[in-house]
Amino acid sequence: MTSLHADEAFLGHYQLNHDPFAPRVPGFKFFPAQRKPVLGQLHHLARYSQLLLVVTGPLGSGKTLLRQALVASTNKQSVQSVVVSARGAGDAAGVLRQVAQALDVSNAEPTAILKQVVQLGLTGQEVYLLVDDAEQLDESALEALLALAAGTPEGRPHVFLFGESSLIADLEQLSGEEERFHVIELQPYEEEETREYLAQRLEGAGQGIELFSASQISDIHESSDGWPGTINQVARDAMIEAMIASRSAVKRPKMGFTMPKKHVLAISAVVVVAVAAAWLIPGRSKAPTTAPAEQAQLPLGKPTTNGAPAVEFSGSGQPTNLPMVGQPVMRGPLAEEAGAISEGDDGVPVEGSSATPPTVTTTAPPAGVAPSPAPVPAPVAKPAPAPVQVATAKPAPAPVAKPAPVAKPATVAKASAGSSWYTSQPAKNYVVQILGTSSEASAQNFVKEQGGEYRYFKKDLNGKPLYVITYGNFASRDAAVTAIKALPAKVQAGKPWPRTVASVQQELAATR
Repeated sequence: MTSLHADEAFLGHYQLNHDPFAPRVPGFKFFPAQRKPVLGQLHHLARYSQLLLVVTGPLGSGKTLLRQALVASTNKQSVQSVVVSARGAGDAAGVLRQVAQALDVSNAEPTAILKQVVQLGLTGQEVYLLVDDAEQLDESALEALLALAAGTPEGRPHVFLFGESSLIADLEQLSGEEERFHVIELQPYEEEETREYLAQRLEGAGQGIELFSASQISDIHESSDGWPGTINQVARDAMIEAMIASRSAVKRPKMGFTMPKKHVLAISAVVVVAVAAAWLIPGRSKAPTTAPAEQAQLPLGKPTTNGAPAVEFSGSGQPTNLPMVGQPVMRGPLAEEAGAISEGDDGVPVEGSSATPPTVTTTAPPAGVAPSPAPVPAPVAKPAPAPVQVATAKPAPAPVAKPAPVAKPATVAKASAGSSWYTSQPAKNYVVQILGTSSEASAQNFVKEQGGEYRYFKKDLNGKPLYVITYGNFASRDAAVTAIKALPAKVQAGKPWPRTVASVQQELAATR
């Protein structure tokens, strides 16, 4: 089967509009969990930070998709986005050549590129320079990009690097003690986020999350470690495997007792001979010779087990299929397409969906056997046919209602978000932003642990609260930068950066 035919079979089997797990799908909405807050953070840092911005994560973590979302969400009238790939052109000359070509600059040198950036700034346009596969950049390319990110007093481009974590060590070696870049590390999805991600992908293709069971979703999450690129591959493989299994089950012949007629006749003959031999054993009391032998009454094709017939033949001479004991059960919705059996949500056949097993009966002795005129002994009572056990479908277990989640009591903050403090400070002053967290309790614990000049405020980010921790209050940016170098190593690991009090006041005003 060719790749094209395989794709058509996959889409047709599940009735999908398109492959939901392809790298690029029509109308895909950017997934909010874990990635949308990072997108907002990148826009925020592009506006207020003067550092080169680095987004890291392993292969399949969604770096390229995040880069695409960043470009798509910018204002095209005020931002010119230049996308560069380091794959195959990881030196300074290759990178600068791509940037110069995109900005229509004849000389591929940092000074000429910065001059063009300044000219665009005078017309109200900013430049976003985004580099994919940045882990493939060599030292000369990284140094050139750091120089572009630093810019000139008149203007600078906003430089974004998207690459694997090995990129950080190279930048640290080039930067030394100087703060020249800020790192954002992408995080994997939690299991519930994996489920939401799968649901969004399937709904975009015309189906729903019910194609996967809860155990399948758990397996997909565990196998992918929560990284979206790997989730796509594992989920698609699981669907294809289920499709192949269901089609094999449909083509497999029904399991029944269909022994060829000649074999049945042979077995019957053996039975007749065995019964006759039993009657001829010496010393056994024999019935009158004129009486017909009981074994001659057994019809051909009716071997018995404990007195019950094994196979009943229809008028056409073909054996009737016995109930399908042990037949593999196909799970919906795959079984629904096969039309073989209707099932409940847990895969147990629904009552009344399978045919009633055929009733097994005995047949009268074959015609033409005349009784002897001699006295006939009392007929030997034949054992009653063994009752046929009819398998009844087990009713599907009633779904157990999950208990409603218990609302957690609101945390009583010992120190509330200090919005009043920020609004009372001079707008031209600076603070050092340490980190942002969605948990107010975490912000409170951090401030309590560090003490001193640490405080936090609450803002809205994409409709959700974000608690931003800051340090100090400085009259100039240089004083804030100097203070960052004196912070504990644990705090410096988060790459804190200086920002104006005015920017904080704007965010507080927008939150109200």
